[in-house]
Parts: sequence; structure tokens; C-alpha cells
Amino acid sequence: MADYKHVKVPKEGEKIRIDDHMKLHVPDRPILPFIEGDGTGPDIWKASQHLFDETVRKVYGGKRKIEWMEVYAGEKSLSVYGPGEWLPDETLDAFKEYLVGIKGPLTTPVGKGIRSLNVALRQILDLYVCLRPVRWFTGVPSPVKNPSKVDMVIFRENTEDIYAGIEYAAGSPEAQKILDFIAKEFPKDFSKIRFGTEKASQEWQKKLESIGMSARPAPVQVGVGIKPISYLGSERLVHSALSYCIQHKRKSLTLVHKGNIMKYTEGSFRDWGFQVAKEMFGAVEIDGGPWCQIPAGKPGAGIVIKDSIADITLQQVLTRPEEFDVIATPNLNGDYLSDALAAQVGGIGIAPGGNINYLTGHAIFEATHGTAPKYANQDKVNPGSVVLSGVMMLNHLGWNEAADAIERALEKTIGAKTVTYDFARLMEGAKEVKCFEFAKLVAGAI
Repeated sequence: MADYKHVKVPKEGEKIRIDDHMKLHVPDRPILPFIEGDGTGPDIWKASQHLFDETVRKVYGGKRKIEWMEVYAGEKSLSVYGPGEWLPDETLDAFKEYLVGIKGPLTTPVGKGIRSLNVALRQILDLYVCLRPVRWFTGVPSPVKNPSKVDMVIFRENTEDIYAGIEYAAGSPEAQKILDFIAKEFPKDFSKIRFGTEKASQEWQKKLESIGMSARPAPVQVGVGIKPISYLGSERLVHSALSYCIQHKRKSLTLVHKGNIMKYTEGSFRDWGFQVAKEMFGAVEIDGGPWCQIPAGKPGAGIVIKDSIADITLQQVLTRPEEFDVIATPNLNGDYLSDALAAQVGGIGIAPGGNINYLTGHAIFEATHGTAPKYANQDKVNPGSVVLSGVMMLNHLGWNEAADAIERALEKTIGAKTVTYDFARLMEGAKEVKCFEFAKLVAGAI
């Protein structure tokens, strides 16, 4: 066990373990690390933890109990560990040692400063799957006519694509080195960088001056990013998604990509996805391919593996949501899709998420929304995202009875129009309640 300075390990409870067959072994009193989060995080966590504890107590009659262990990241971490300690080593060690945990929303600086803490956790722990189930709960206000048709699960790749974080600021020596390399080694491709030379920049500036713009310097200012997508990264995501389809008896897997333009990154993701389906699951091509289907006699028989271009997918999940079931996609597409779909079923305030490495057993479930600092300490906001992320966590632990009980009670409470302010303002005849009160009502409905 790691030697922790500020993390207090519960005296009771045991670690979750994973065996050589990638099966989790969960004790009746597992120790689970949690980060309460910034902004509204403390309010949400207080309500959510109460609901989790009450549910487990009621469902299992005291035979099971979660032993919570607080770890730190974000603004609270600065007060505990000191300046600059946004993500202490102790926090990473705790998640590594205890495998499964949960977190509230964390501050994400924009433009400069520390990188996203959420992304850092995913990268350092190699949580390669961002799992985002999206479904509608009866009574939740929605901007679409038939939100009940939305029932999808997104497998978003979590470690590659633009989230690998390989990018360099415009005008920096690093960016210029890359531009110089491309110009030397791949001159034909370099010509596609519209303003990659001083000559091109100055020519455009002269055109602007010819129509009245004042003279100004026109240096080369090109930000450069690298978008890595690998076979192994794609393989493990698609394999996880298809395994999920089989386990949960889903009907199809759609590979969402922009391979018509980015042929050797996102196009390769699509091709590799079909390769995984055929070589690892025995899928056979339909009408000459590339779409394929797992045939009779094999696990997952009948599951169709298909593909869709990212931009048209964003339209079709709105106009024809029933045609989509499980989706596997590179990181950026998954970011857009998961939030767009969340809007159809009530918004990210009630959208759950999990970050998982199925091989090592590590998983962090999390709120998918921001910190909303203007509502901090008001006991006001909807705890639904963390609550439903906890439902995902309970299912991940195999505590399905507790997970199902929360979902049923949540739907019953929302159906009774007893909701937090975000839903109350959109529901006729609703009764607005505080964050913690809402959690108590859900717990009372179990």
C-alpha cells in the first residue's frame, strides 16, 4: 500500500482487485476514492454520496457498504497540498491502487495554464474508453418531440486523436521547426499550409491594404497540432465496444469517423474497426462490405457493424435516432456527439460518463458538466450527472440491484415533477427543490 500524506485511508474496507482474466473482484466493503470537484462539486457530491449510501444500505440490508476515501484535485488540492499542486501524485497513486473511483467536475483552464485535469487523469491512467450512455428518463424536459427514441451508448477513444495534446503555439520555435521540417521533407504537402511562409502572409496583407486596411506586420503565425490514431488504439476501443454489444444484447455498432477527408487517421480508424469485427468476432461482409454482421452460431449473432460520416451522424442522431445503438468513434467526434445527444434527453446536467481501462481494471466515473462556479455553495444544481455516473460505477462493480434501484427511483421522482431548478423552469406544474433534498427524495423512493 502506498504511503499517503494527506489521503486518509478508511480503517474498514478492502481494495478491489482484478485477476489475470480481467475480472474484477469486489469485496462487500470496497474502498473507493472520490474527488468532490470544484464549484458546485461539493454540493453535488454531498447529495450523491447520501443517495449512494442509502441505496446500498436499503438494497443489501447492511451486508454491503462503500468505504469512501477522499482524494484531491483541482482547487481544493491547492489548499491541501499548496500552490501548483492541481493533481498530486497521491491522487494518481490512490486511483492506481484502488482501481475504481468517482469524481465531480474539475476546473479546466482555457487557452493557457495547466492542462485539463480530466484529460490528465485519463492519459496518465490510460483510461482509453470514455463511456457515455445516453437515454431519456420519463418526464425530463427535452427540446425534441420523441426523446424516448434516444437510447445510445458512445465509446469515445480517450487517449489519441487531438486529445493526445501534441500541439505548438503559433510563432513558437517548436511550431516553426515542424513547419520547416514539412517544407523540407514534404514540399507538396507544405504548400497546403496557406500562410506557412512570410511571402504568403505578406501577399495577403498587401491585398488587404489595397482595399483600405492599415499596414501592419504579417509574420508567420501557424499553430500546429498532430492527430495520432493508431491500429492498437482503435483495436482496443472497437473490441471493447463490440464486447459491450454482445454482453448487453445490443443490435448494432456504428463506427463514426471523418474518413472521407482524413483518410489515414479517421479513415484508418474505420477500416481497422471493420478488421477487428471480422478477425476477432467472426463478422462477415454484407453485400460485398464494408458493413458486416456477426453470423449465427457466434457470440453476438446478428449484430451489425456499420459506419457513418461524423457530420451526417450529427444530423441523423437528431432525425433518425432509432437507427443508432452503440457508437465507437475517435475522441473529438465523441466529444461533439455525446454532448449533442445529451441535449436531446435533458442536457449534460443529467448525462453520466465513465473512463475505463478494461485490461487493468482502472475506472473513474465522472460528472460530464462543468463546475458552474456562480452556483457554488447554493445547494441548487441538479446532481443527476454524478448520480447516474454512480449508477454506471455500481453496474461496473456488479452491484446491479443498487444501480437499477437508483434509476427507477430517479425516474419516479422526476415523473412526479419534483426536480431541481434546471428542470423546474421547463416543466409546467413542477415543484422546485434543492440539490440535497432532491437526492433525499430519490433515496426515499427506493
